Amino acid sequence: MSELLEAEVWRERARAARAVQDMAGADRAIAEAARLAPTDPLTAFLRAQSAYELGHPAATLFAEAVRLWPENPDALRNHALALASEGQLAEAEAVLVRALAARPDWLDGQRVLASLRFSHGDAETYDAGFAEAVRSQPRHQGLWLGWFTLRAQQRDWPAARRILDAAAAQLGETRPLAVARAFLASESGNLAEAQTRLAALTGADDEFLVLCRIRTALRAGNAAAARDLALPLTATRLAGQVWPYLSTAWRMLGDPRAAWLDGDPVLHGILDPGLSTTELAELAALLRRLHTASLPYAEQSVRHGTQTDRSILLRHEPLLGTVRARLMEALRDFVSTLPPPDPRHPLLGKPRGGLQISGSWSVRLGAGGFNVTHSHPVGWLSAVLYVALPDDPGPAPAGALQLGAPPSELGIALPPYAVIPPRVGQLVVFPSILWHGTHPFAAGERLNIAFDVVPTSA
Repeated sequence: MSELLEAEVWRERARAARAVQDMAGADRAIAEAARLAPTDPLTAFLRAQSAYELGHPAATLFAEAVRLWPENPDALRNHALALASEGQLAEAEAVLVRALAARPDWLDGQRVLASLRFSHGDAETYDAGFAEAVRSQPRHQGLWLGWFTLRAQQRDWPAARRILDAAAAQLGETRPLAVARAFLASESGNLAEAQTRLAALTGADDEFLVLCRIRTALRAGNAAAARDLALPLTATRLAGQVWPYLSTAWRMLGDPRAAWLDGDPVLHGILDPGLSTTELAELAALLRRLHTASLPYAEQSVRHGTQTDRSILLRHEPLLGTVRARLMEALRDFVSTLPPPDPRHPLLGKPRGGLQISGSWSVRLGAGGFNVTHSHPVGWLSAVLYVALPDDPGPAPAGALQLGAPPSELGIALPPYAVIPPRVGQLVVFPSILWHGTHPFAAGERLNIAFDVVPTSA
């Protein structure tokens, strides 16, 4: 067997190990593939990616992958991310700036550059790459919309409006720009303008537009319209995004299906994964070392704090492996107590034969910190482990997790189903499609691990 063919066998073993989240086994397999085929571009990229996801130094490995596979933008992007994760922010920016000078319309590169700049403290000029790109390619609509999205994520509505005006001066009032203007009007609080703009948008709705219509209907207090828009989408790939809006509409209408969907009492669990005081203290110290950013990424729900990148529970540190095993055991026990299967239900209708982490991260909040209300469209169950908490967060409900209350920007006065004060070592689990957020606290540090799981088999 040739070395390339043997390397492919090891790559396949790595893929099989990753499928069951045996990340260490996958790393060993791909390292063997790299030993057999050291100049194979795909193997070099996978070797770097494996090291990066495990939390090992990976910048040098990605640099080699880029050398072997220069036309692969993912290798270039991840080289920059690896450099940043190893404290080499200037070098990370330089990698992206050089690439974008040659190709300003590389949208993913522009997004990552802006995100790195913002998360490391540049909240003013983080989007300068987009500004430069549209000067060189003023008729590139994707660049304009990417730039608009960055400012909209920060709810910087004046800047977002200026971007759309400048785009229209170059492109005319295209349909994508008209959709963006309707979104801007709705999210910035100009309901009458939003309704007028949405009514003028005829033809098939894309995902972005239909969600804008649902949110605008709820803002207008038209729960029936929101329900009628959302209900058909529960049978599509947008289901995870629309279920929480449908819950809100049903609650506004007094429809008993809200209780069917969310549970009565609300589906959730407060669990003890059995971590000792010593383990929690060691975990807190480890997590603090991983919080290297200055600000949260623009698209995240974190306010006055930071969130780690990559899947933290799949990293190489033995302590995180121990924590992961305890958390998954606790979740399996919780799943065994769920109500009987209901094939129509987005949570209860799923198989319960196994669980797999679909994403995990740590959040570290400081004084005044909180998570804005949101949901997790691609998860099944979501959970949060409290690792460290302020000695005195302030009067209740300071620092508490709330479940079920819709986002405040919708202007809907529905109370939460539950308000759960955090406790160190406690694990709270709830359906991923349930609205959830946290209350600000006065002072101190709030440190957690949050994660989503999905079922793996019947």
